[in-house]
Amino acid sequence: MVEIYGGLKLKDKTGKYIAPYIDDDALYFFEGLAWVKKDEKFGLIDKTGKEVISCIYDGACDFKEGLAWVKKDKKFGFIDKTGKEVISCTCYGFSDFQEGLALVKRDEGWGYIDKTGKEVIPCIYDGASCFCKGLSWVKKDGKLGLIDKTGKEIVSCIYDDILVLDDTISDIYDQVIYYKGYVKVKKDGKWGLLDDLENEILKPAFYDEVELVKVLSDDYIKIILDGRETIVDKNGKIIS
Repeated sequence: MVEIYGGLKLKDKTGKYIAPYIDDDALYFFEGLAWVKKDEKFGLIDKTGKEVISCIYDGACDFKEGLAWVKKDKKFGFIDKTGKEVISCTCYGFSDFQEGLALVKRDEGWGYIDKTGKEVIPCIYDGASCFCKGLSWVKKDGKLGLIDKTGKEIVSCIYDDILVLDDTISDIYDQVIYYKGYVKVKKDGKWGLLDDLENEILKPAFYDEVELVKVLSDDYIKIILDGRETIVDKNGKIIS
């Protein structure tokens, strides 16, 4: 265990300085390493005070999923705990890795990379979020939609607002997505719909994809199937 005194030098529990050469700043230890600042640059030391990664970066953060973001020459990249730049500093914006992917910004827009630096979802979006339970919202032409981790648009970018819930509506659904005015739910790989009072208006039993157009009555709704508007009953039977 170590303590930070005045944010400048590190002592162990006996009071011995273990990193007396640090002349600017020292941060807290995380997973056995601490970011330190020297001559306005950041690097990493271990608990013996050894400089594991030289102070060459303009900014940095803690490791997450084995990688940490670093900033150099106004661009961002990721390093591993040996100091290797797994992903070179070529990105204008970023997020930490979450569910194996990181959000990055390049000239073309926002997209996602894996831990090798491979762009698995193209940088084509105006905005986006980190993945949560396999889904992320994305923004294109001022509208929001949802994508999965393959980049497939589960929900087209046509909505003003989208909120992904944490399966709080009911334990019987595998996935829950809220749009303005209705809720999309998934069970056993099929999608259905609830109204804003959580009443089932289309059973999640028939369709791989479903999108509400309009609730026509207590028994019938208009949805988009295969790219066209279709009227179905709440059991999924096609009426017209």
